[in-house]
Amino acid sequence: MDETGGIKPALVAGCGDIGLRVVRALRRSGGEVTAIVRDPQKAGVLQALGAGVRIEDLDDPQDAGDWPWLFWFAPPPTNGGRDTRLRGWLAAQRGRIGRIVYISTSGVYGDCGGRWIDEDEPLKPRTARAQRRVDAERALRDWSAASGGEIVILRVPGIYGPGRLLVERLRQGLPVLRDEESSYSNRVHADDLAAAAILAAQRGRSGAVYHIADGQPTTMADYFRRCARRLGLPEPQAVGRAEAQRCFTPAMWSFMEESKRLSIERARRELGFVPRYPDLDAGLSACFEPADPTDTEAA
Repeated sequence: MDETGGIKPALVAGCGDIGLRVVRALRRSGGEVTAIVRDPQKAGVLQALGAGVRIEDLDDPQDAGDWPWLFWFAPPPTNGGRDTRLRGWLAAQRGRIGRIVYISTSGVYGDCGGRWIDEDEPLKPRTARAQRRVDAERALRDWSAASGGEIVILRVPGIYGPGRLLVERLRQGLPVLRDEESSYSNRVHADDLAAAAILAAQRGRSGAVYHIADGQPTTMADYFRRCARRLGLPEPQAVGRAEAQRCFTPAMWSFMEESKRLSIERARRELGFVPRYPDLDAGLSACFEPADPTDTEAA
């Protein structure tokens, strides 16, 4: 790791919203960045930012060569309990990767009954989605032990930001759980997550796990009400659990069954992570500010 905190050449795998934000931030700092994308149509956006582009299907991996940093933002496959995509890609590498920053999920803890938890909480994934993330973390640790490369894992809750608000759900008038029955929900603004990923590459302790959130959990019902007010839409009706379970999709209901509050003290202490958007009021306000014209292509 560069003890001066400098930016090293980076490979970014998975250039969705967060990947693009990281590429943009690294380029603004003068960093050399190459992005792996499957869709050639994304190449123009990345090249406009000054990034190199590799057109590659991560499920048919190629050797990436030597890289000081790798940011892995690609999701696991949608089925099964293993991240075969990440495992296959790692197995294909012959070059030297110095450090991998990986975005996992706070869902690996399962339900914690609304308790405050830190990164030492035992893993109890309840869904196949979370099990795949646990498998990915295990794959990274195995790779690190075999290769000597470093890993830093970020466990992340719900991500919000411009273009990431559940507008259609609110327009449909779907209900929310009553506050007294609603689980605790943690969130992080997309810009804060991108900034934290770079801090993890610069300052993270090898093998460490960090919670990246705003540190101000509320309920899912509170989140939807605040979004509705910002959007000028009617606030969703609050209903009991029996009625909610009939209305929610299985994926949405799975979030209702898990309640936890994430401590971010380790990230504050070791990474120097200070959320730019420390609560929902600040983050939602930023979602409705005029876009930076220099970011139009990559938004």
